[in-house]
Amino acid sequence: MSANIDFKNLWKQQVSEQPKMDDLLLKMKTYKNAGLKRLLITNCLLVATVLGIVFIWYYFQPQLVTTKMGIVLSIFAMLIFLLTYNKLYGFYRTLSDSKTNTAYLEDLIRLKNKEKYIQTTMMKLYFILLTLGICLYLFEYVRLMPLVMGVSIYVLTLAWLIFNWIYLRPRIIKKQDKKIDTLIERFKRINAQLEEE
Repeated sequence: MSANIDFKNLWKQQVSEQPKMDDLLLKMKTYKNAGLKRLLITNCLLVATVLGIVFIWYYFQPQLVTTKMGIVLSIFAMLIFLLTYNKLYGFYRTLSDSKTNTAYLEDLIRLKNKEKYIQTTMMKLYFILLTLGICLYLFEYVRLMPLVMGVSIYVLTLAWLIFNWIYLRPRIIKKQDKKIDTLIERFKRINAQLEEE
């Protein structure tokens, strides 16, 4: 057996499945539609929550300024998040099938960067403002409760927020990143193949 093996030639002869452009465009369209659906659901839920908070403020007429500050901070957190999150709409709308592979790739990378900004910076701001708002809001009602019950309410509320921050948020981010990273990688492979030809 010869020790002179041409690895380069063997590598070129290797059969590998090439991603089909139609399948890739279908995945892109599915990703785009899922993003638009997620955007719509988030908007509906946060607007409904803001309306619910405003109704609670109007109906129960809180007495302490801390409660009113908590309500305002919570609403402010949701509105800031919504305003930033809704900027993704333009990114999702530009993902159309009349572009070149390079344009798709550039759009996906821009979308990923915008999503990363929302997942990090805006989510931190959202959680900080929301946590402060909820803690201030609860103060008026918790101070009327026995000490053990009041502390329990705060501990459970903060535990839920921490659970969301530490466990749920990273899982959701990882799932979204995996989807867009797969698309980006496939478009990079197609672009590389087209450049070789």
